[in-house]
Amino acid sequence: MIWVINGLIYGFFTGLYTLVNQKYKLNGYVLGIWRGFGISICVVPFLYFYPLPTSAYFWCLMILQGLLVGFYDSHLFFASAKYGAGPTSRIMALTAIFTTIVWWAMTPQKFLLLVQNMPVFITLLLILFGFSISYWQMSKERISREVSNYMLPVVFVMSLMSVLTKELSIFMTDTWQSTVYYLVIVTFVSGCYNTYFYLKREKPSFDRFIKTVFSKIAIKAGVYLVSFSAVLIVAKNIALRVAPNPGYVLALVLTAPLFVFALNKYRKIPDTVSIKASFSMIFFLVLLLILVNGNFGVVD
Repeated sequence: MIWVINGLIYGFFTGLYTLVNQKYKLNGYVLGIWRGFGISICVVPFLYFYPLPTSAYFWCLMILQGLLVGFYDSHLFFASAKYGAGPTSRIMALTAIFTTIVWWAMTPQKFLLLVQNMPVFITLLLILFGFSISYWQMSKERISREVSNYMLPVVFVMSLMSVLTKELSIFMTDTWQSTVYYLVIVTFVSGCYNTYFYLKREKPSFDRFIKTVFSKIAIKAGVYLVSFSAVLIVAKNIALRVAPNPGYVLALVLTAPLFVFALNKYRKIPDTVSIKASFSMIFFLVLLLILVNGNFGVVD
């Protein structure tokens, strides 16, 4: 159950992470710069305690993951500023389904064992069908379709990120070694990604770049993001390392919209986009979580 606890922590801080730019509405690349370099700088002293990985495969995976994280961060920040944290976090529910399917494709032997347990496999298909119907209902509203179209590439990227995170976390026998290198290298690459695209698209002068990135509001938002993200990444890595399928961890991240919805209600911020259909998706993914954690023979 360790992965369940860490998955819930991951979901809670994902909700807070998504809310940051709903409030501050900053350029998504600027926040990506803060999140990437901020975490990397804070954690880099801990590299002293762990030997340098020598596997080229491991380094290639980390660089690829960093580029994906950079893309994911900037798009999520832009979306939460434009559409709000509620719709943005709810559309990410799709990642659980895509990640589950990708992992099944990568572990065919375990998937065949699952198929042999036909009652469980059919139940999984029914849950996925219920989820798909809920998503279709949500997509009928204009603003939901707008969010969906913008966030669909992010959904695919996050699915890939989750599979790569599991691969990176189990590559090393030491959980903390893989986590520390993830926090330093992957986030540093994501910071470089966001710096490049900010410079390319905004074309700021050096003075404007410094004033924007280190403005009072950017520093405040950046400190929040670095704090939330550090906890989020540690919890995510532990959960993905232990869970049988990374898609199941993503199902737990669907608690994030619940936290977002509750906090928006408390602060009287409008959040009424496809509420019923969105939470219906979450309901079916909770059923998935129950099925996986019960003694039903789910091995992948």
